[in-house]
Amino acid sequence: MSVQTMNPKTDSGYITLNPNDLLNSIRRNSNTKLRALRFGLVLTDGFMIGLAFFLAYQLRFSLPSSALFDPLAFNDLSYYLGFAAVLIPVWLLVFFIFRMYDQTVLFGGLQEYANAFNGCTIGFMTVVIATYLDPTLLVARAWLLIGYALSIILIFTSRFMVRRIIYYLRHRGHFMAPAYIVGANEEGIAIAEQLMSAPIAGVNIIGFLDDTKPVGEEVLPGVVVHGPTSRAESLVTRFGIERLIVATSGVQRDKMLDLFRRYVNSEVSVWLSSGMYEILTTGVKLQDVGSVPMVSVNRVRLTGLNIVAKAALDYIGAGLGLLVLGIFVFIPIAIIMKMTDPGPVIYRRRVVGVGGKEFDAFKFRTMVVNSQQVLDELLERDPEAREEWEKYFKLKNDPRITKIGNFLRKTSIDELPQLANVLRGEMSLVGPRMITMQEVEKYGRWGLNLQTVKPGITGLWQTSGRSELTYEERVRLDMRYIRNYSIWLDIQILIQTIPAVLMSKGAY
Repeated sequence: MSVQTMNPKTDSGYITLNPNDLLNSIRRNSNTKLRALRFGLVLTDGFMIGLAFFLAYQLRFSLPSSALFDPLAFNDLSYYLGFAAVLIPVWLLVFFIFRMYDQTVLFGGLQEYANAFNGCTIGFMTVVIATYLDPTLLVARAWLLIGYALSIILIFTSRFMVRRIIYYLRHRGHFMAPAYIVGANEEGIAIAEQLMSAPIAGVNIIGFLDDTKPVGEEVLPGVVVHGPTSRAESLVTRFGIERLIVATSGVQRDKMLDLFRRYVNSEVSVWLSSGMYEILTTGVKLQDVGSVPMVSVNRVRLTGLNIVAKAALDYIGAGLGLLVLGIFVFIPIAIIMKMTDPGPVIYRRRVVGVGGKEFDAFKFRTMVVNSQQVLDELLERDPEAREEWEKYFKLKNDPRITKIGNFLRKTSIDELPQLANVLRGEMSLVGPRMITMQEVEKYGRWGLNLQTVKPGITGLWQTSGRSELTYEERVRLDMRYIRNYSIWLDIQILIQTIPAVLMSKGAY
């Protein structure tokens, strides 16, 4: 969510704001809110640790489950509560060491959960070592193990819930850090558009700093150039800026170094883009090679637990889908197709997958056998059809489609055999549109991005209008999906696909 901030009137070359816009900018300064949030997280984590060890005591000594353990174990409740009271500050200190309250990690994804797991593990190991070095520290091993396991579960749960609340608030303009994009070139504009479309990132784009464009020029709707980089210091102070996001391809090297010199010891964070944002959607890794910092690009978009979660959703969903639909849908359709139209039941469409590798995507055949010949003849004699084909790569009134094919397309049943492609690891349930090698050219500089993820049976294009979208809109939706992937987005799209298919909107 970007504040509609700037009044592009200038006075002697300087940007001016109306009072309401300036007040909005100041209100969105997130430092005070963030400090309060961190304090709240510390209290929440401390409570969850205490709750974990209290529940562990109940499971070990008080509930019927205690019969599973040694009945002679030391079980003084007051002793264990006192021990837990000492553990809480120790574990919180470990959490601080593992950056669980660091602004760059909070609400940022898997790194936060990884730090929480590591923090709980080190806290657990600290207690184990302490009891080994001091034999007078008597604790039941089962109590400690259960408490460790519960602390991970409860910390993960509380962080997940807080994270969802923060995302909800960010969609409404809270906990947003005011930021400038330095460099109003193509890369800078692409970064601004992405951050404006993803408020969960917590960045509020106030405007641009650029040495080549005039002050007040509107670069994006409601977002203008505030001034050159030489005026960064006064503008940052004036508007309470907390982030300077540098599009490295749009700023001269000496100007970039000057920004770092000015802000290296300040509270304003300076972030550098990779210089390839408009080309690559994959993540990058920073490595120290021979004391030289190097940025390496991931080959694919998803890594770590994202791969595991998406694979689980794909294989379980596709397996169950084929099991249920095989008898009740596939076989009847195959029989009807054979009775009404000669030719194969399954059509193999050659499309592009991960890494640019081509594969055959399965579909129920919906066109006549000599479809290419029919298309060529139509485009040659009908200029309107040729124009529609060149714009959408589809025809609304396509003479190639068979009678049953029209039904299959309207209901999207023709796509269901692609569940087999999912099980073969070539596709996902949710992803960008599958395209042919010829269509890659239409994606221009974005074409490389499609090779970083598997194409999907459904996606944002399926729930946003389908064939009624222009090709440019489809490309934009594909890029939006790739850049903003999460397992929750996949689940949301799968749910939204059901009404989209039932209403047959944009299907032909």
